[in-house]
Amino acid sequence: MSAFLKSIDSRTWKAVLKGWESPVVLDKDENKTAVKKPEEEWMKDEDELALGNSKALNAIFNE
Repeated sequence: MSAFLKSIDSRTWKAVLKGWESPVVLDKDENKTAVKKPEEEWMKDEDELALGNSKALNAIFNE
C-alpha cells in the first residue's frame, strides 16, 4: 500500500505519514485558535496538504 500511495504523489504519502488537520484561524499573536479557517481563505500550501489528504483517503477507502 505504501508504494501505491507514494506513486500517486509526495503530498499523498506525506499526508499519511504526518496526518492532516484542517487549517485554523490565528489570533493577533499568531497562536492557533479552535476556529477552523474557511476553505476559501486557505493558503496554497494548506490547500495542497488537504489535496494530498483527500487523495490518500480516496486510495485507502476505495482500494
